[in-house]
Amino acid sequence: MPGISFNKPLEDRKPVLRVAHITDVHLKDKWDAPARFARCLKHIQQQPAVDMILNGGDIVFDMNKENMDTINSQWDLWHSIIKQECSLPIHYALGNHDIWWNENNKGQAIYGKQYSLNQLHLESPYYGFIKKGWKFIVLDSVHIDIDGTWYIGKLGDVQFDWLENELKATPSNTPVCVLSHIPILTATLMVEDNIVNKWEFLGGDMHTDTAKIINLFYKYPNVKLCLSGHIHLRDKVVYDNVTFVCNGAVSGAWWEGNKRETAPGYGLIDFYADGSFDEKYVNY
Repeated sequence: MPGISFNKPLEDRKPVLRVAHITDVHLKDKWDAPARFARCLKHIQQQPAVDMILNGGDIVFDMNKENMDTINSQWDLWHSIIKQECSLPIHYALGNHDIWWNENNKGQAIYGKQYSLNQLHLESPYYGFIKKGWKFIVLDSVHIDIDGTWYIGKLGDVQFDWLENELKATPSNTPVCVLSHIPILTATLMVEDNIVNKWEFLGGDMHTDTAKIINLFYKYPNVKLCLSGHIHLRDKVVYDNVTFVCNGAVSGAWWEGNKRETAPGYGLIDFYADGSFDEKYVNY
């Protein structure tokens, strides 16, 4: 007689957690962006059983060298829309446009990342938390470049040590998902026009400490998924059994259509108790 399997069919698996990953909203009171962002939030909440939102940064349109009135109005708009249109908990990473780098005001207490941290009620730009058996690690990937004039993608020694200690302290049977603004690893940077015989990647486009981070992840096979944005393009790279997903932007090409072939959208991820996951990109 044929054998009888008592294993639950794969299609009957139930995720323990469903997460929407939004990134690069670049919210501003222009281009009908507020109404379109509200439509995105409504679309997310119409999906079955979404538990929370991971926001990958570039929350507001731009803070870098803006005056405070402009910055305040962008954040007031953000808080207003979230209060009216979103009932889900949101966990935030900071993007490069969420940082105030006004060279004439370096002495102010809100210089750098502090203003956005205050707006989001965060004590630190990097942190971890547990949800439904998964460990989530939110990284701060945006730092001042070596010449002090612009930004670069990296962790820095202090944050890297913190990340290493977080992974050491996480039980080996607890799967880990990492969120960063700038991709740790992506293939999107090779999608450029008029390449002759080489590609050139800027340090602000992808982490400059990619090899060091990947070497750390190799020691901890419970690191399963890394989510990012920043490029406004969608791709998925699997390296050493870690899946690196760079999702497209909610704003598309800064609210002016698609960025190349990637339309405005968000990621939708189902997390399972065994450390596996399903993910897709959803146009809203």
